[in-house]
Amino acid sequence: MSLIKFITSKVFIKQLILAVIVLVVLCFFVLRFLKSSTNHGDFVEVPELKGKNLELVQIELKDKELNMVVQDSANFNPKYPKYSVIEQKPEAGSLVKENRKIYLTLNPSGYKKVGVPSILNRTIRQARPTLEALGFEVGTITYINDIAKDEVISMSYKGKPVKAGTLLAKTSKIDLVLGNGKG
Repeated sequence: MSLIKFITSKVFIKQLILAVIVLVVLCFFVLRFLKSSTNHGDFVEVPELKGKNLELVQIELKDKELNMVVQDSANFNPKYPKYSVIEQKPEAGSLVKENRKIYLTLNPSGYKKVGVPSILNRTIRQARPTLEALGFEVGTITYINDIAKDEVISMSYKGKPVKAGTLLAKTSKIDLVLGNGKG
């Protein structure tokens, strides 16, 4: 039997039609199964979590059948309470599927500690930007008799002398003693 006679035979055409019908029925049932198993069209709204503590967040996410992943934060935000949520992904109001992970960034207990830079024997023009770049604030500036005009002679924090390398919290105010140019 030649190939053309076989392709045009009744047996081949019946088998081809039967295969197409089985394929269509199989696709129909697979799509129905996927639609029901993936909850197609069912969404949960992400609640607003910013500013809330971790226990309250756990309860809210459990009620909505959502999972949470806590990401650590090194940036303290004084506008939010300690250990509260300061950022969430996806944002509040977003529609997501059940069991979706919600990524949370928590507010640490305080500003992170930074080493005080070595600014002794530098001018105030050099010292101020160095301190501010690390997150410190320049507190009170006092002058003493010294030949080096506007040069940092010593530094202190809350009335106690501070040496370079001492760890202080960001935003700490460092008081400076400068020379007045009079020997």
